[in-house]
Formats: sequence, C-alpha cells, structure tokens
Amino acid sequence: MRIAMVGLRGLPATFGGIEKHVEELGARLAQRGHEVTVFCRPSYLTQATNVPAEFGYQPPAGRRPGSYRGMILRNLPAPEGKGLEAFVHSGLAAGASVGKGYDVVHFHALGPGLFSPIPKYLSRAGVVQTIHGLDDERSKWGRGAKALLGAGRRFSHTVPDEVVVVSQDLGNTYRELYGRDTIYIPNGGPTPTRVAPGATLERFGLEPGRYAMFLGRLVPEKDPGLVLDAWSRLDTDVRLAIVGDSANTDLFTADLRARAATDPRVVMTGYVYGEDLSELLCNAALFVQPSKLEGLPITLLEAAAYEVPVVVSDIPPHLEVVPTSGPGHRVFPVTDADALAAAIKAELADPAASRAAASQWSAQVAAHYNWDLATDRLVEVYERAARRR
Repeated sequence: MRIAMVGLRGLPATFGGIEKHVEELGARLAQRGHEVTVFCRPSYLTQATNVPAEFGYQPPAGRRPGSYRGMILRNLPAPEGKGLEAFVHSGLAAGASVGKGYDVVHFHALGPGLFSPIPKYLSRAGVVQTIHGLDDERSKWGRGAKALLGAGRRFSHTVPDEVVVVSQDLGNTYRELYGRDTIYIPNGGPTPTRVAPGATLERFGLEPGRYAMFLGRLVPEKDPGLVLDAWSRLDTDVRLAIVGDSANTDLFTADLRARAATDPRVVMTGYVYGEDLSELLCNAALFVQPSKLEGLPITLLEAAAYEVPVVVSDIPPHLEVVPTSGPGHRVFPVTDADALAAAIKAELADPAASRAAASQWSAQVAAHYNWDLATDRLVEVYERAARRR
C-alpha cells in the first residue's frame, strides 16, 4: 500500500511521542514493502547527529524528498509560531495527499484531523486517524487553539474510516461520549541501548545510581513542578534531573528553572537525545512521571525497557502500564506532593530490591507494548479502510 503520514513535526524523532510513534511504525511498514511518505516541517530541527548509517538518513531539501529508515520524507512550508505552524502544515499536507494515489492517509492527533475531510471527500484514499491524547484539554493552549482542537475532536469521531487509540482509556472515552468504536493499538517500547556512565553524566554532575529523573516536555499537564515540590520535602543527597525543555511554554519553563535554581540537588538538562539519553536511563535510580493528562506516554515505556524503577501518578493511562503499586513500580494520587515524596522515599530506601522488582515488571510491559504487534494490527486497519473506500 501507499501510505501518507500527516500531523507530526518530522523525522528522525527527537522529542515528541508522535514522532517516535510514526518512526517506529513507519519503518516497520517500509520493511514489509509498503511505501510510506511522511510530511515534515522545514523548521523541524532533528539534531540527528548520531543516526546510524544503516538508517539511511537523507534530509529533504526544498521540493527534493529525503529518506529515513525506508520512508520518504517530504517538506511542506509552514509559518513558525505557536499552534499556527502545525495547523497550516497539516492543511497543506492533507491537500498534497490528494491525487497522489495514496491508499491510506493517516492523521495523527486531534488538530491535524481537522483536515481529514480533504482526502475523505476529494480522493479515494482510506482515512485513518490515531488519537494520541485529548489535546483540547491541555492547558498550554489559548482559547482560540482550544476551540480548533475541540472541532478536531468532533471531526475525529465522524470523519475517519478507522479511528485508532493508543490507550484503552481513550477508547472508553470515544465509546461513552460519542458511541464510536475504535481500534486499540498501544505504543511499543524501545530496544534499549546499554551505555556505561560517561561524558553525559559528567556534563550534568550526576553519579550512576544516585539520581532520579523526570523525562518529557515541560508543559503544565505533565506537572514537573510537582516533582520539585516533592523533592523539597525529601532529606536525601540523591539528585534530581529534569530532562526536557519548553514546548511553546517558555514562561512556564522559566518559572521551573527559577524554582530548580534554589535546590543544588536539582539539574535541568534541557532536551537530551540518542545515546546521551540512553546513558541517563541506564544509570538512573528512579524515573518519576507525575502527569495529570496523558494518552499513552512512550517515556514510561522507555523507562520500563531500561528496567528503571518508576513512580507514576494514578491517571488511567498510567494504570494500564502500572496496574499495581509496589516496589519497582509505585503509584501515587495525582497532584499529591506528599504522597509523591513518600513513594520516592520508599523506592530510594532499598535500591537493590527496587531494581530487581522493576526488572520483573519490565518483562511484563515488553510482552504487551510491542511495535511489531502494533504494526500487525495497523496493517489490518489500513486494509479495512482502503477496502471501505
């Protein structure tokens, strides 16, 4: 089949769950003989300095397509600006998919799905949309952006031939609110790259097994400030690494940096990718994810793959991955700083037992959250959507 991917920044994936999602699925689809075209934004900075040569990365330049892991990369123009870039680029990509003979046009997230009627009614392509989260509930957006995303949510349960959700919780939402049946295809976990402690830890002043880490975009719904609150309640010399940076949330991020500067145990690393990120994951004592809103966070699956003990908030998507609370995988009530501090203290009290329990939990996660299984299911979705059209 010929497949177009719409709604991501670009590839190779650096930060952003949708980019990682499309990279892993798109590469596997290409391996199976499908032609996968990914529409990219020219402003996307891949920082792809450590891409293995066998991945065949060739960036697109103007109208000339690039390539990566067997996928075709095509740039389309988009103005820079919060929200506007994604909106304009998705509309242009939807238009560019018409008349090109695609069997499937696959939209990712609510906002880009605003343009799903274009291939639906102007082409014979099957239209698939993956819901990665309820983006209209994210607090970083202003009133206008939330209105557009709300319209995108309405389109998402009426226009696509097939709707895919990455968590069972999202599937329940679509069934209960809209009566729309969806296909549950969860994200997969990575194949871990084992990296010994070295230059990355040294750069950030960290010691193996002597730091906890938060990993993700610094946005209100991921609640990184709660980790700072909890850390201030702990009497420990274990350090805290906040790994991530602004995602159109500069004022929020500046406030976090000011708060972190008051505690010498805290280091804010900015975005970290590739082997540098693997080095941080390999040597962390603990992974903390206090989010108030998620779809199905790939960062949590990354921590599981690296067998890092985790402490997560009790929102439904987290509970799908961490159904029980105990050593190596603890759950605390969302937004409760005292409970988070107590869970962190319990994990740091016996690192060996925590790591052993995390290893057992990691094997259970890997059996269910698997990119190859996800690709099998997605091909079935594509075939149904294409037949329907």
